[in-house]
Amino acid sequence: MPPTPTLTTERLILRPMREADIPAIQREFPHWEVVRHLLAKVPWPYPEDGAATNVRESLEKRARGEQFYWAITLKGGDDALIGRVDLRPDAGDREMRGFWLAREYWGRGLMTEAADAVTAYAFEDLAWPYIYVTNAAPNAGSHRIKEKQGFELIEVIDGEFVEGRLPREVWILTREAWLGRRG
Repeated sequence: MPPTPTLTTERLILRPMREADIPAIQREFPHWEVVRHLLAKVPWPYPEDGAATNVRESLEKRARGEQFYWAITLKGGDDALIGRVDLRPDAGDREMRGFWLAREYWGRGLMTEAADAVTAYAFEDLAWPYIYVTNAAPNAGSHRIKEKQGFELIEVIDGEFVEGRLPREVWILTREAWLGRRG
């Protein structure tokens, strides 16, 4: 895979994640409202070195060309990370994109804007044929973002999340459908 590019939107700059983001992640990520609907592989309570461990592991995966990691930052801001989007090729688990956003930025459409930029990159630059994503069924915000992007809900299965066992929605969006919506 190519290096992680910087993506820009009307209000955001999505730049490659870096070690300098560790303090912002450790400050913004370990809040119950942010992590409760994430997959159970996220440790909870979140350890004091959780961000450092995760960022270093993520950057190693990036160096091997396995996954993309973007820090979400505000355009015209101080370049501080306010969230993150990850993207990777299909590994058979139907988890190709994930994201989170600091609580104080919820409800402004910023995550939809960031997800649109990453989805456009996957389909328009990388020419991926599809993207599979999942979310905890009670996560209405994540569900709505997928609907707005044109993802199709194809299955609901059991899932293990930080909050516990919940229904897990499985979605797909094809490149053809994305390009058709973009006109």
